[in-house]
Amino acid sequence: MEIKNIEIKTPTIKLDQFLKWSGVVGTGGQAKIMLQEGIVKVNGEQEKRRGRQLKKGDLVEVGEIYKFKIV
Repeated sequence: MEIKNIEIKTPTIKLDQFLKWSGVVGTGGQAKIMLQEGIVKVNGEQEKRRGRQLKKGDLVEVGEIYKFKIV
């Protein structure tokens, strides 16, 4: 799986906002469901908190489909 770099313009971004920003989901509700299902990992650890603050250098994986590095 190829890692795609996603640039953020702020020091941090909430996980649910990042999932929308990166195009993985279209709405916050979709992000919530995805997180509840446990298919999102941040830095290799399963993450279920929508409000998790991401920063540059974090690695976000969504199932076997997406892998993003925040730059």
